[in-house]
Amino acid sequence: MATKRNSSEMQTGNAEGQVRRPKKGASFVGGARPSGLWAVPAAVFFFIFGILPLFIVVGLSFFKWNGLGTPQFAGGQYWAQFIHDPKVMKSVGVTLTLTILGIVTQTPLSLLLGAWAAGRQRYRAVYTAIYFIPYLLSGTAIAVAWRAMLDPNFGMPSKMRWLFGDGNIFGNASSAIAVLVFVSLWQFTPFHALLYQGAVRAIPKTLYEAASIDGAGRIRQFFCITIPQVRNTLITSLLFQVVGGLTAFDAILVLTKGGPGTDTQNTAYYMYSTAFKAYNYGYSSVIAVVLIVIATILSLVMVKVSGYDKMRSELEGI
Repeated sequence: MATKRNSSEMQTGNAEGQVRRPKKGASFVGGARPSGLWAVPAAVFFFIFGILPLFIVVGLSFFKWNGLGTPQFAGGQYWAQFIHDPKVMKSVGVTLTLTILGIVTQTPLSLLLGAWAAGRQRYRAVYTAIYFIPYLLSGTAIAVAWRAMLDPNFGMPSKMRWLFGDGNIFGNASSAIAVLVFVSLWQFTPFHALLYQGAVRAIPKTLYEAASIDGAGRIRQFFCITIPQVRNTLITSLLFQVVGGLTAFDAILVLTKGGPGTDTQNTAYYMYSTAFKAYNYGYSSVIAVVLIVIATILSLVMVKVSGYDKMRSELEGI
């Protein structure tokens, strides 16, 4: 009986309600702890296609190379050029504008759609499957389709002058940026809505029942229960949007090609044009390295400010 009681306490906790964590090296259900060798294929794959190219790009940033012949050592020439390049600051401004507008538009809509899809509405599954379709399509295919639909000569602008004016929406900086934001909203909102849908379904129903007893309506329940409970998912969604905004490329390449002029040329597109149009792979590598550093720093700052890492460590210490 004592053995059975002790075993039960190890699974459910001791008298003070504290859960006992299994000792390091303890066996798992169905066998012993998996060997670390199982992670070797994934680690090798990540090193070859993730870490190694990064080191190559960093090294290439110190060389002058046009894609042919032998790279010539250039020292810090391209790094000095990067600091004094006015096109860099303009591309950074475009990148921040697209990223911020994407967050402002996608977050509220995806949160509302996710909370709605987590309910028990009639035909909810059908509607969810329909609005999730855009995320299943290729980003390039989506850009090509919208480019055709918004063509000033044969698309919707030529038939709806009352809405699009002269129809040349890609010839104006404001309207071109608006198109990029809208296409991104149409494409990626389903993905973030799916994240919120899973998070809302994980919220205990007792919280809403208690709030209803206290007289809280649906709107107050949404702001006082739903949003705080999906905080971690909100952080994850924002991280995806920040990284996606910093690296957005295919839609700009197909829809605007950085135009009019360079008004929609973000940092990723500037990197592409430097490498594959100007054939300056050394300077393009500098832009790539800086872009990676900025994305990493922003991600770490967001996690730190939000307190997500502290919350995770507290949960792991239970």
